[in-house]
Amino acid sequence: MDVSELKKMAAEKAVEGIQSGMAVGLGTGSTAFFVVEAVARRIREGILKDIVAVPTSVRTEEHARKVGIRLTTFESHPTLDITIDGADEVDPGLNLVKGLGGALFREKIVAAASKKFIVVADESKQVKLLGTKAPLPVEVSPFGWEVLPAKLEKLGAKPVLRKADTGKAYVTDGGNFILDCRFNGISNPAELERGLKSVVGVIETGLFIGMASEVIIAAEGGVKVLKRS
Repeated sequence: MDVSELKKMAAEKAVEGIQSGMAVGLGTGSTAFFVVEAVARRIREGILKDIVAVPTSVRTEEHARKVGIRLTTFESHPTLDITIDGADEVDPGLNLVKGLGGALFREKIVAAASKKFIVVADESKQVKLLGTKAPLPVEVSPFGWEVLPAKLEKLGAKPVLRKADTGKAYVTDGGNFILDCRFNGISNPAELERGLKSVVGVIETGLFIGMASEVIIAAEGGVKVLKRS
């Protein structure tokens, strides 16, 4: 079973938590793609009715419109019933690193506005310590970003400006830049989060601490659900 099949398995399990009439947050990335597809199929089949969704990126918005999911706004639905999104790393405490898809700021806003935040991933995303596989994305202001790497290095980071295929700086949907920060493991995610957020010019980080209600992991042996105690 390849990684795509594992992601699809996790997505299918996650959407079982969506009920008719819900306002749903839709994540961004390769795993979230399968979530959008699964939600749309259930709507077409009549299993789900009166579903509205808030997308976490322009890419997800376009995908949702294409497959027939009705979109809403925070003005109409300031609280979402459930958000389903992927992750780049998951630790034993269900803390996450997210943002390799470039939508971390909007993803965190949507997750924080949700009664329930479900994360879907394949088993390769499980780590004992955050920051050991994936870099930590940090969204920053384009104005003055050049002064930030030195400040982040003092916090133990090895930051690199993310580039687009054009060779120019990658620009998020919010018009910001991303510094991908390598760490030799993150032993205290909460402390690092506070340190990063105290740096002027840092808009948001890809550390999602204590936010996930449950994590659905797909592995060769099947799907397992990890719940926050």
